[in-house]
Amino acid sequence: MNKRSSTADPATSELVEQAVAGVAAAPDDSLDLALDLGASRLAASASGWPELGGALLAYTDGALSRAWSRGWRPADLVRVARRDLGPVQVALAVDFIAAESRRHPPATLDRRWLDQLRELSAEQTWWTGDREFLPGFARRHRLDRFAVATAILELLRLWQLLPAITPVAPAPGEAPREMSRGPVTGESPMLSRIRALLAKAESTAFPEEAEALTAKAQELMARHSIDEALLSAGKDPSAPGALRIGVDAPYESPKAMLLNAVADANRCRAVWSKEFGFCTIVGFDADLDAVELLYTSLLVQATAAMQRAGDKRHQAGASRTKSYRQSFLVAYAIRIGERLTAATERATEEAAAGLRPHEDGTPAEQSAPDERLLPVLAAREVAVDDTVDEMFGKLTSQRIRVGDDAGWFAGREAADRASLRGRPEAVGR
Repeated sequence: MNKRSSTADPATSELVEQAVAGVAAAPDDSLDLALDLGASRLAASASGWPELGGALLAYTDGALSRAWSRGWRPADLVRVARRDLGPVQVALAVDFIAAESRRHPPATLDRRWLDQLRELSAEQTWWTGDREFLPGFARRHRLDRFAVATAILELLRLWQLLPAITPVAPAPGEAPREMSRGPVTGESPMLSRIRALLAKAESTAFPEEAEALTAKAQELMARHSIDEALLSAGKDPSAPGALRIGVDAPYESPKAMLLNAVADANRCRAVWSKEFGFCTIVGFDADLDAVELLYTSLLVQATAAMQRAGDKRHQAGASRTKSYRQSFLVAYAIRIGERLTAATERATEEAAAGLRPHEDGTPAEQSAPDERLLPVLAAREVAVDDTVDEMFGKLTSQRIRVGDDAGWFAGREAADRASLRGRPEAVGR
């Protein structure tokens, strides 16, 4: 039992448990009544609003621990809150996760868990004493007690009804798996440099600059992945890892296709869980990092290109329909996949032949061919496939309908113009 639960007033703790249980058990047709009843009882708590806040934080510590044990991770829980509820519940989710994370020393968490806490701004709480939380939250969001209590019950009901899912990494309290960088050392300088280059490429208004920046980032990514593969040669083989990447509405299917194309090109596998709004990517750590960074950048490029193409189409008198956008993104994903696959094959051939590109763009340096690389890469692909089979068993594929020829051709053209030019090893290893 954690410190909060041991010091909470028993009557207040029981009030919270009863309110959450009543809402969680309510059928959909009587949910509003259960919410009104539970929120009214919490708002009128005889122990007072500060005491109730401490009891709620103690309760959510347990709720989150159960969610972690069922395979969920911080970004997953915030994602479902954003998809199914609203901004207040999302803010509550982040605050509850930040409070629960105080129970776990950073050294006990894997680096992607720490990354998620940082990206959610949940590394620390904005309040100091737990009795300050609930009154402070109401003030920050300009809500009365009933509105706050209702939002809390809606969020906790959503989390409590989530099923168990396949875990992608150890839960807090379990030993974090070894990764390409330690659990508490932060992001590697290489990945920080790649991330900065891609961010600048996405924000510049000059296509030539974006192309040069993206090509440079992809070159660094390719070298990093090749180095990681060769370092593993002759050592005890490590098991593939996994991460989840959100695939948000609208146009989830073509976005999942794009993510799958990026994953395939980097010798990873993507499994789409449409009902939860994410893909699980299975692969080795350096390749998982590459997939996450490259997919995010290409999605930004695709969205901007689709907007530009749609504006031109609209100016010409044609409508920007949902079918057009869907067709655009499907074609973009397919064409990007073709380009990434070709780039990966060329990159692998060069690396196996002992060619080492220079960062300044001068001709590649020739060294003795490394006969270890191709067998190492083949063994890693088999290990990834075996891990997917172990995690998910039998999988099914899905067809996506394309109903707009103009969108299709515009999407392929945009993919051809995407910032992948430059060195052929830009995306692969």
